[in-house]
Amino acid sequence: MLKLDWKPDKHADLPFYLQIIQYIKEKIASGEWPVHTRLPTQRAMAEAWGVNRSTVVTALDELKAEGLIESVVGSGTVVSNNTWSVLASAAPPDWMSYVQTGDHPSNMQTIQDINKYESDPSMIRLGTGELSPDLLPLRETEEILGSLRGRLTHLGYSEPKGWLPLRKAVSGYLRTRGIEASPASILIVSGALQALQLISQGILRQGSGILLERPSYLYSLSVFQASRMRLLGIPMDDEGIRPESLARQKQLRDAALLYTIPSFHNPTGTLMSEDRRRQVMAICERERLPILEDDVYGELWLDEPGPLPLKALDQNGLVLYTGSLSKTLSPGLRIGWIVGPEPVIERLADVKMQTDYGASALSQLAAAEWLRGNRYEQHLKRVRASLKERRNLTCSALSRWFSGIAEWQEPRGGFYIWLRLEQARSMRTLFLRALSEGILLNPGYVYDQTDSQHMRLSYAYASEEDLEHALYRLSQLLRK
Repeated sequence: MLKLDWKPDKHADLPFYLQIIQYIKEKIASGEWPVHTRLPTQRAMAEAWGVNRSTVVTALDELKAEGLIESVVGSGTVVSNNTWSVLASAAPPDWMSYVQTGDHPSNMQTIQDINKYESDPSMIRLGTGELSPDLLPLRETEEILGSLRGRLTHLGYSEPKGWLPLRKAVSGYLRTRGIEASPASILIVSGALQALQLISQGILRQGSGILLERPSYLYSLSVFQASRMRLLGIPMDDEGIRPESLARQKQLRDAALLYTIPSFHNPTGTLMSEDRRRQVMAICERERLPILEDDVYGELWLDEPGPLPLKALDQNGLVLYTGSLSKTLSPGLRIGWIVGPEPVIERLADVKMQTDYGASALSQLAAAEWLRGNRYEQHLKRVRASLKERRNLTCSALSRWFSGIAEWQEPRGGFYIWLRLEQARSMRTLFLRALSEGILLNPGYVYDQTDSQHMRLSYAYASEEDLEHALYRLSQLLRK
């Protein structure tokens, strides 16, 4: 969808319709709007530019007369020509054909909409999976960066596995999570998402089956599908992924890997019990099924610490473990890690070097400073206290306004409440109606395409005032 981030100059001598013509011509001439690009609707352009629809119609008629755009049945108005083809004998490249035939799958439209509107400050982001700006430690990070004056010794590319002092700091931090991992078995990555990309490209064959909880965060991504992987959903209960289904699906579907978020699962918020973790480990050991454990929410417990990670129970090198600072400290640092057997880490490091030549040197320096000493633990205590208040406020608001129309479980950590509506409905319609009210939702079908009764609510991002307002408005929409 084209961005309409321009407005006519009200103080210019040039009439609005001529300014619009000039703007669109510049977009076409520069190649930003290639041939076959579909223009927004007349109504959308009028609203974005703050003009009457008739003004837009006049401008478009002029552009059609010049042969730069045309109306196509079923497609609306599209770019049909550009100044290249007027000035040169050779036809311009058909960039839209490249866009349409690119190999990487596109996000579903709702995901594209969410990504677009998350940058709109007027939206109340009721599903966003990141900490509120108020909880990000800006001053402390400034102090850390300032303390590096005179101590910077490295701003070039780091070694393939990541900067050694950071890997040592991660190794020390992981001991507090019950995980013994030498720096040689740790790879620094640009967030947990890159860990998934490296694993799909570096150690899995195309067409491999990936077992995972259903619903799951992975269904909202194209990372495994882009490598032609098959996502095979396993049902959950209140204790996590169901072990009997896991064993059966491994045998029936010849899966290559289990991907799981055992601690404060995304999107359901479920915390896998200690007993269930041992059952899952036993099945995977028996079936020789490797596990990819995503533990980015594990430190965000609110009432009491959860069970140890699966990796802490691993005696046979069965588990690849991913962690990140994105959910707890700063998504902008883009620092995460993979822990696993050294041959696997060596392979993934080689793939990463072919991809981006390593994570940011400055981010690695800052992350190492955060993880040394007790600074990070003190920050986590503040974040947990704030998230607990936000969770309690959200559950209280749900009790007031959603009684009789939805049900939910109070999460024991993480960011999310998995809200189940009493009646199935068109969640896409609800998403769009909420959008028109200035509320950005994460509907359940993003995580399970057959879902018409759930939505992921996040209490981590929006302000407490916005949370209450948005939940009230959402309840009114549902009751209508």
